[in-house]
Amino acid sequence: MTASADPNATPSSLRLSAIPGVLARRIGAAIAYAAQSSRQANTSDAHGLTIEQLIARYRALTPSMVIPRTVAMPGAAESVRAVTDRGGRAVVVTAKYAPNAIAHLEQLGIEVSAVIGDLWSTAKAAALQEQGAEVYVGDHLGDITGARAADALAVGVATGPISADDLKAAGADVVLADLTRFPAWLESYLLATVH
Repeated sequence: MTASADPNATPSSLRLSAIPGVLARRIGAAIAYAAQSSRQANTSDAHGLTIEQLIARYRALTPSMVIPRTVAMPGAAESVRAVTDRGGRAVVVTAKYAPNAIAHLEQLGIEVSAVIGDLWSTAKAAALQEQGAEVYVGDHLGDITGARAADALAVGVATGPISADDLKAAGADVVLADLTRFPAWLESYLLATVH
C-alpha cells in the first residue's frame, strides 16, 4: 500500500484518503463512526483527518461502543484458566491499545497476569521474552512471527482471517481449529515436555 508519495511522511501527516477503500472498509465500524463523528463535530471532510486523529478517536470510542458489545471467543476463558490452573502465567501481548485491551478483559471477566499492548509482529518478541513466555497463542501471521522471534512455541488458532494452512506455512508449531481445543492441547504438551 502506498500511503503517500512523500517518503518522509510521518503517521500524523498521512491522510485517510491515502488508505485504499478495501482496507478502510476492513478497519471497521468504529473507525467509520469516528470519522463521521469528527466530520460532524469539525465540519471537515473525513479525508482531511490524519491517521493519528482517527486512531485517537477510535481509542476514545472503543470503551463505550465496542467493549460493551464484545463477547469472548469460545474457549478463551477456559484457555486462560487452563494455563493458570497449571501454575502458569497468562500474559496478553497484543497490537491493541493496552488500556482498551485491559478493559476488554475486565468486561469479559478474564484475569491475566499482564497486558502489553501496541506491539505488532516481531515487536512482540521483546515483551514475550521479558515475560518468560514459553508458548504464544495467536490467530494472525504477525503473532506467529512474534512467537518465532521470541523463541516461543507458536500456537496458531484458525479463528481469525488467516487459514490454518497459512498459519502453518508462516511457521506455527501447532495449529488448532479454535480455542476450545487449547486446554487439551496444553495438557498433552505439558505431559510431553515434563513440566
